[in-house]
Amino acid sequence: MHDGKQIEIQVLRYRPEREDEPVWQSWRVPYTDDMSVLQGLQYIKDELDGSLSFRWSCRMAICGSCGMMINGKPNLSCQTFLRELAPGPVRIEALAHFPIERDLVVNVEGFVKKLESVKPWIIPEAPRALSEGEYLQTPMQLEQFEQFSSCINCMLCYAACPQFGLDPAFLGPGVIALAHRYNADSRDGGARERMKIMSTEEGVWSCTAVGYCSEVCPKHVDPANAVNQNKVNSAKDYFLRFLSPKGARK
Repeated sequence: MHDGKQIEIQVLRYRPEREDEPVWQSWRVPYTDDMSVLQGLQYIKDELDGSLSFRWSCRMAICGSCGMMINGKPNLSCQTFLRELAPGPVRIEALAHFPIERDLVVNVEGFVKKLESVKPWIIPEAPRALSEGEYLQTPMQLEQFEQFSSCINCMLCYAACPQFGLDPAFLGPGVIALAHRYNADSRDGGARERMKIMSTEEGVWSCTAVGYCSEVCPKHVDPANAVNQNKVNSAKDYFLRFLSPKGARK
C-alpha cells in the first residue's frame, strides 16, 4: 500500500541505439516511507518501462554497485530514501566522470585496471609455511588500516573528485585508500611496489586536496586522509634515497 503518495523521478537516459546525447525522462512513482530510490527505479522498470537500465545487487549498501548521482550528489540509491527527497522531483544521473554505457550504467574498466595496478592484496615479506601458523596482529596494528578496509569500491569518491573529472588518468581516492590499507598492514611487504605507482605524477601528487571524496563515502572511509599520508610517505621515500640506498620503504 502506497497511501496515495507519489513522487516524480527524472532519469537522464542514454540509449546509444536511439540517442546521440543523453535525454531526460520522467515518471510518477507511488511510494511509502520505507522505499529507497533504488526501489523507485525498480518500480519503473517492473511496471512502467522495462528498458530502463541500472546496476544493483545486494540492496544493503555492501556491494557498492548502485551508485548514482541523486539530485546532483553521489549516493548509493539503496540507502537513499524517497521520503527524504519529497516532494521531488528526484533527478537521477549516472555517476559523474565515467563514460556512460547505457542509462545509469557506467564503464568501470579504467577503475578496475587502476585497482589491479596497486595489487590490493597482502604480499608477504617472505614465504611462510602453514606449519608456522597464522599471522598475529596487535589491536594497535589493526587500527592502522582497519577503516580503510571498509571500502566497497562504489566509486562515489570518483564522482565527487574534481581532479578525476579533469584528469581520468589520476589514480583516484578509492584506489589510493585501498593501496594504503595494505601498505599500513603489518603482515604486508609490498609497499615498495605500490609506492612506485602512488608516487607518480598521476598518483597522490595529482590530488588537489578538495576532500569531498571523504564526505560522500557511504562506509565512512577517509580517502583524503589516505592521500595525505601517502604524500608524506612519498616525500620520505624520495629524500631517503639520497641518504641511504636502503632507506626507502620496503
